[in-house]
Parts: sequence; structure tokens; C-alpha cells
Amino acid sequence: MLTKKQLDLLQFIHGRMQRDGVPPSFDEMKVALDLRSKSGIHRLITALEERGFIRRLAHRARAIEIVKLPDAMAGQQPGFTPRVIEGDRPSAPPPSAAMDVSGLHVQELPVMGRIAAGVPIEAISEASHSVAVPGQMLSGRGDHYALEVRGDSMIEAGINDGDVVVIRETSSADNGDIVVALVEDHEATLKRYRRQGDTIALEAANPAYETRVFPVGRVKVQGRLVGLIRTY
Repeated sequence: MLTKKQLDLLQFIHGRMQRDGVPPSFDEMKVALDLRSKSGIHRLITALEERGFIRRLAHRARAIEIVKLPDAMAGQQPGFTPRVIEGDRPSAPPPSAAMDVSGLHVQELPVMGRIAAGVPIEAISEASHSVAVPGQMLSGRGDHYALEVRGDSMIEAGINDGDVVVIRETSSADNGDIVVALVEDHEATLKRYRRQGDTIALEAANPAYETRVFPVGRVKVQGRLVGLIRTY
């Protein structure tokens, strides 16, 4: 039996992972649950972990995997599977659409290179390899592709160096979305998007990096994060 606060936190984490593919930061959890400090979040996270609903990934800052949902929530999400996927990248491309051993629909996506500051996304014209992802991870209409993450600027959003992010191609975004943004037509970066008036802020999820603010015309959204794949 979960307390109301524990259930509220689990629902918030689950909702954000369904929307963004990554868990919220502890600061976002604190605000969502109207708590005064992050110590309360730590206690709730520990309680959820002890009860087997979540698992914290070792040596991964802010990385949380939802293992199961309470009956009340699971009934609303049939066929639930965690959004952080364990396992090795395929050594050879799988079929473009197939069923895995558990009977879930999987789809092959091209890995279009690495997303890091200073790399023009237009220069990545050929896929280096492919990765198979669950069909339920692909959200909305439009094409999807994958990128390898290089750097730690989004570590507090649960996105680590070496992760593979799944991106849905789109030219628009809502405030708070994690997007692939092209700055001044030459620098591609993965950041949280905020627009206010005629400016766009690209926010890192690491206090070591400053938020960068640009005029609207200097930033183009190339896609929105919908999932994350981690290998060990």
C-alpha cells in the first residue's frame, strides 16, 4: 500500500517518462509535490524503491526505472514496460518491423551519429548503425531517428554520455520539452526548450552549464525527445 505522496510521485515520474522518455529532476519532483526540500523526495524515492515500484540505476545520476505500477495505475496503462531499456545494441540490423521474444512490436531506427555541441546535424547524412526500439516508444506522427549522446550537460534529466536518444522529427516544441536544437545553422545540441517572447532559452540539466538564450530566428527545432536507450 502506497501513501498518497508516494503514489503522487510515482504518477508524476511515470507521466514524465511517458512524455519525455526520461525521468524528471529532483527539483521538478519537489515542485510538483509542493515539498520544501529535496530530502523529502529522497525519502519518497527510497520508499518506492524498497516496495519494488522503481529502481535507481547504479552510477547514473537521476536515472530511475519504473519496474511496476500499482493496480490502479497499471489498469490505465495496459502492457506497461519500462522506458529505459537494458541490453546490448544489435550487432546486425534487425528487421525494420518485427516482434521481440515477449511479443511486443519493435521497430528499427537509424542511429544518425552523435549529438554534441559543434556538430552540424545536416552533416550527419548516413546512419552509422541501427537500433531496435519498442513501437510504443514512438509517439505522434512523423519520422523518428536515434542519436548517440556525447557529454554530460543533460545528466540531471537522466541523460548520460553514451546513451542513445530516440527523436521524433518536428519543427515545433512546447516549453519544457527536451529537443534537438540547431543554433545558427551549424551547432546541434540536446537541451530543454523554453520560449519567452522573441527569445529561446536552451537549458542544460547540469549546474556546470549555463542556460543559453538566443533570438528566435537563431534557433531551429529539429526534433523532440520521445525515448532513451541505455546499454551496459
